[in-house]
Amino acid sequence: MSSPSRRPLIAGNWKMHLNLAESVNLAKAIKDGSGAAPAEVVLCPPFTALTVVGEILKGSVVRLGAQDVCWEAQGAFTGEISAPQLGDCGCRYVIIGHSERRRLFGEADWQVQKKIKAALGVGLAPIMCVGETLDEREEQKTYRVLQTQLEGGLKEFAPAQLAQLVIAYEPVWAIGTGKTATPDQAQQSHLFIRKTVARLYSPQLAAGLRLLYGGSVKAENVDALMARPDIDGALVGGDSLKQASFLRIIHFKAPSEVG
Repeated sequence: MSSPSRRPLIAGNWKMHLNLAESVNLAKAIKDGSGAAPAEVVLCPPFTALTVVGEILKGSVVRLGAQDVCWEAQGAFTGEISAPQLGDCGCRYVIIGHSERRRLFGEADWQVQKKIKAALGVGLAPIMCVGETLDEREEQKTYRVLQTQLEGGLKEFAPAQLAQLVIAYEPVWAIGTGKTATPDQAQQSHLFIRKTVARLYSPQLAAGLRLLYGGSVKAENVDALMARPDIDGALVGGDSLKQASFLRIIHFKAPSEVG
């Protein structure tokens, strides 16, 4: 189980799914079922549903998040959405550098860095994603990839600026494939991330940093993952669209409750 000083966080990434009516229904169900959850809960719907989901979540313990952000505050950037606009919708979190953004849309570490800076500038908490492909894991390059992404994405920040930062470790080979890193594999990568942040910035920042696991998190494996000391939560894709499964995930059981 993670440190008591780090409150667990479970974020649901709805990706490019659900129309407005479906988004409303799912958001209501998650809000109504989130009472007494041990984790902070964040829902990240598509941009089109941010305002309607935000209205539903207003006054509840469930937070609103976005799936991406532009690094510019305003201007002629067709198709983009800015950090101030997300804040105006009621967002508290934003996913940055998701593997699908990196792999499908060519997002680079320097873009991740600029997006994190933009988010922090308006009080949004970035959920920065890092992770390796299957080829990189098989070639024993996992730690090299993680170090490169962390150094590039977090370059030129002061430790105090990163107090709201959340990092999600998402092995690319486990996203949407049904494959999941074993709890021990995930723990090893999370520990490496925490040690790298301690080296780059400070042990204090690293000790308080919430690290999420993302990669086919399900009701069936969440308890084992959350039992590991450096796993502080989850970034959930497909199962965040399934009411019963996501509610079970946010109500994960601590080791003492299992069995």
